[in-house]
Amino acid sequence: MRSLRNIVRLGLKELWSLFRDPVLMGLVLYTFTGAVFAVAHGVQTEVRNAAIAVVDEDRTTLSTRLRAAFLPPYFRQADLIGMEEMAPALDRGRYSFVLHVPAGFEADILAGRQPTLQLSIDATAMTLAGNGTAYIQRIVDDEIADFLSGAGGQSVLPASLVPRARFNPNLQSQWFFAVMQVIGNVTILSVVLSGAAVIREREHGTIEHLMVMPVTALEIMLAKIWANGLVIVGAAVLSLLVVVEALMGIPVPGSIGIFAIGAGIYLFSVTALGIMLATFATTMPQFGLLAIPVFVVLYLLSGGVTPLEAMPEPLRSLMQLSPATHFTTFAQAVLYRGAGLHLVWKELLAVICIGSVFLGLALKRFRKTMAAAR
Repeated sequence: MRSLRNIVRLGLKELWSLFRDPVLMGLVLYTFTGAVFAVAHGVQTEVRNAAIAVVDEDRTTLSTRLRAAFLPPYFRQADLIGMEEMAPALDRGRYSFVLHVPAGFEADILAGRQPTLQLSIDATAMTLAGNGTAYIQRIVDDEIADFLSGAGGQSVLPASLVPRARFNPNLQSQWFFAVMQVIGNVTILSVVLSGAAVIREREHGTIEHLMVMPVTALEIMLAKIWANGLVIVGAAVLSLLVVVEALMGIPVPGSIGIFAIGAGIYLFSVTALGIMLATFATTMPQFGLLAIPVFVVLYLLSGGVTPLEAMPEPLRSLMQLSPATHFTTFAQAVLYRGAGLHLVWKELLAVICIGSVFLGLALKRFRKTMAAAR
């Protein structure tokens, strides 16, 4: 009971120190409000207002219909350019797509031949290039089918594909990026706040006060973990309820309560990582330079931004040792698909096991740091 009281009181001290730090409080506020809103509205994977041009060497009804089929909001009005303008326009970045309709295209279509259209793509915008190509392919196929139907040709395919998108029916990137930003911010702020708590003790000279008090290194570390974890979990839950659902109108079908439980478990491992990193630094700038590559790698390779299936097998296996990978899988299942604990308990168990190792390593390093300070 004495140890528990020490952990609670030290944690309350951490909360008081954090609330009195305007920089860190401003960081927490912006990260779970402005950053979520900016990323959700600024980062889009759908095709929007793509610049396209058509090189029409056929000058027939079908080629005119193809040019007119590219409409807002997906594409800007298609410009009609000459063949000699295509390469310079792509070099200057004027267009993302240039569709070349060769001479005799309509005649070949009506004769039952299979002519070829050339689509030149500016692939420097990789996401736009991939998604836009699929859009253009669908538009061209539909226009040719409609044209043949009006001309008395065969337009009915022997089979048709009817897609049904679950969990995000309109495939809106805002729905994905808003929630993923909250999930990613939990990792980033856990490392930053817990590490900053240790550095703050050292810079303010209060770590010497802690060493002469009847408290252990484990009690000090657990107090920092629960205090900073409470702030982060509370901020994440409020961000989902207020910013994502209320202000942005994005539905979160899953249980936010289950997400909060999982986030609380996850924070014990990732905040321990932040404390361990802080023991290798003596100032906040040093800690920042050390922490940035760590949480960037955890975020980018956790499976939230890049699918795990697309990674090389050795890297995919290595990332199974990261708690961020299992937490991202857990959070996506709960918040996107409404999964219950009976479906995600394995991910939570993996987080607990990996977090226990991180907690042990952080405690060992933290004890050495306090012993050296004596």
